[in-house]
Amino acid sequence: MTDTVDVVVVGAGVVGLGVALALTERDRRAVAVLEAEPTVAAHQSGRNSGVIHSGLYYSPGSRKAAWCREGLALLYRFCEAEGIPHRRTGKLIVAANPAELPRLDELAARASANRVAARRVSAAGLIDVEPAVAGAGGLWVEETGVVDFRAVARAIAARVQSGGGTVRFGSAVLSIVRDGAGFVVESTTGTLKTRRVVTCAGAQADRMARMTGPDPGVRIVTFRGEYLALKPERAELVRGLIYPVPDPSLPFLGVHFTRRIDGTVDVGPNALLTLARDGYRRGQLSPRDLAEWVAFPGFWKLLGRHWRVGAGELARSRSKALLLRSLRKLVPSLELSDLVPAPAGVRAQAVDRAGRLVSDFLFAEEPGVVHVLNAPSPAATACLAIGRIVADRVLAAG
Repeated sequence: MTDTVDVVVVGAGVVGLGVALALTERDRRAVAVLEAEPTVAAHQSGRNSGVIHSGLYYSPGSRKAAWCREGLALLYRFCEAEGIPHRRTGKLIVAANPAELPRLDELAARASANRVAARRVSAAGLIDVEPAVAGAGGLWVEETGVVDFRAVARAIAARVQSGGGTVRFGSAVLSIVRDGAGFVVESTTGTLKTRRVVTCAGAQADRMARMTGPDPGVRIVTFRGEYLALKPERAELVRGLIYPVPDPSLPFLGVHFTRRIDGTVDVGPNALLTLARDGYRRGQLSPRDLAEWVAFPGFWKLLGRHWRVGAGELARSRSKALLLRSLRKLVPSLELSDLVPAPAGVRAQAVDRAGRLVSDFLFAEEPGVVHVLNAPSPAATACLAIGRIVADRVLAAG
């Protein structure tokens, strides 16, 4: 039996669910969300640091900058309306030494351009914000917060279902074939006919795009983010969020300290190139994934651009002592015995043919279909804003 719906959304992370919510809110459209895993937020959405970002880091005028600001307000309101525990902790970005102060100045200027409330903190004033921190200066960003994005995803899914939509788990998409003015979507749980399709497939985003149209010209490359945690009796070292000044050449924020909504304190993540798109474990290898990357010219150019950074990440992954040395630049009293293992995450990142890490959110669009190709951080923060924008696009394209 073939069911018919108005829109099929592939992926039940917070972005896919945000799209489904926006669609169901428009005249209670019949929307089916297909999720390969047995639960919502099984990958990036549920394995991140849980930070609600302010929009500080992103290039003024970029999608990330604008949509993070819009999404921040929507997400805080959603959490309040749904009774989801969340906390505006604020974030302290620390210049570990005087050489990093010019980059801190650049971040302060970017905060102003993006209309993010931020204030400079002197070296002496750091301990008033985070008593365990030492450095040459800092930037305090008051709007940053924390939440459990799994709880956010569950609440969005519940709204989608109460609005007439469905969420189908264990539904891995096998094919998407254009059929006249619409599409036939085959999954492991059956067949759907639909007029419109939105894919928000994370690590599988480029493969989904190739199902309905030409090669989008990027490949999704994945990076494992390994986390540690402070043991409970040392969690008092961190009040909120402590970040280093990021490397402006990379779309990663560096290893940081995050007091989560449950009071635990995570340390991480690093960024290690994986050998499988779902490479949560060290040594995990997918011949199919590796063959695709090796055949893509941008992969080799990426390695050529960033091999030194990659080597450093690998060394810190293999040696807690090296990682501790980096962490002590921010929190000098930290000891190796304070750190315990925590679950890893995987970040899906689009890479173009020139080997560049795509910095902004990226989409591929055709009549009746929108593919979300690149939605790394701050996509979780921006999920409700992205949902509204993508819903408008797919309805207009149809």
